[in-house]
Amino acid sequence: MRGDRMSNDKVDAFLERAKSWRAEFEALRAIIAESELEEDFKWGQPCYTLDGHNVVLMHGFKEYCALLFFKGALMKDPKNLLIQQTENVQAARQIRFKELADITRQEKVLKSYIKDAIALEKSGVKVELKKTAEFSFPEELEYAMDETPALRTAFEELTPGRQRAYLLHFSSAKQAKTRVARIEKCTQRILDGKGLDD
Repeated sequence: MRGDRMSNDKVDAFLERAKSWRAEFEALRAIIAESELEEDFKWGQPCYTLDGHNVVLMHGFKEYCALLFFKGALMKDPKNLLIQQTENVQAARQIRFKELADITRQEKVLKSYIKDAIALEKSGVKVELKKTAEFSFPEELEYAMDETPALRTAFEELTPGRQRAYLLHFSSAKQAKTRVARIEKCTQRILDGKGLDD
């Protein structure tokens, strides 16, 4: 480990509590430790930063653990390892692992991806995110806004991120009646100026 940059007490505690993926997380931590990134703990996960900017995060799921590169959409991917978690994730990309051997076998490749992510962060380049207007706007929401003009005003006053979260939530329902139910359930939250997860 490189000095204090890679000895975050919260990450130590996280690893001690980890019931699954502990060996994998420790291996990934050791690989990242050889870079110039600083270890932090955000969103309940070990997160690695450069000058306070998020570069890569370790997280675990039932089927796999992963390194999540915050600007993965802009990274070179010579080994075709970067995965878009869902179609709605715009910037981040994951490299997934199912066992420790996956990590040890790819150690050199992982170091090169981390180096690329650091260079990308240093360059200051930003991921061009889709604008809220580019997300599909369910017609059921249009009807609700026509019936309650205050809803349109309140929705337009939300931050773009909150607007997108609602639009994704509403439009991901396959049936119209489900979209209507979701909109009705969220109407008061929108009128109160709250986001979906606030």
